[in-house]
Amino acid sequence: MAELREIAGYAVACAQPALAIFEQARPDDPRPRAAIDAAQAFADGAKRTKVIRDHAWAAHRAYQEARDAGQAAASDVARAAVAAASAAFLHPLAKATQVLHILGPAAHAARAFELDAGDDHEVGAAYIEKSRALAGPVVISVLARYPLAPGGRGRVGELVRELDASLRRPLSH
Repeated sequence: MAELREIAGYAVACAQPALAIFEQARPDDPRPRAAIDAAQAFADGAKRTKVIRDHAWAAHRAYQEARDAGQAAASDVARAAVAAASAAFLHPLAKATQVLHILGPAAHAARAFELDAGDDHEVGAAYIEKSRALAGPVVISVLARYPLAPGGRGRVGELVRELDASLRRPLSH
């Protein structure tokens, strides 16, 4: 449970900075923030309850609505929030798709920042580097138990794989 709290804390730290993008586009929609707040409460010691899942599903609906409204950056922020809340429910089964629960919040936030900057991939790469720096030893240790991130999933998948590879290689000095 302590490891799950670390993973959730990392997920929140990666997703939360992008909330401003969502809230600027959809100021009356609190669902992504509520999902991130629920994940943070779990990371801080609250019980892992259905409330976290409920907030994740609500943020997923916010993602769909933002996507359908043509608000691509906001939709990726909502997906980052969904992934952050989902991090509390990481499965111990060594499947590559579980890597998305660990690194998805960072990748979706990075994509949101890219889109907000006119699809500037350098902005996303810089955010991935920032997310790498946020990953502590527990996050890296848990990640190492899983296979490499899966292929596909467009630009977000590329960002996930970039972060995955960087966290698995030793820091060079």
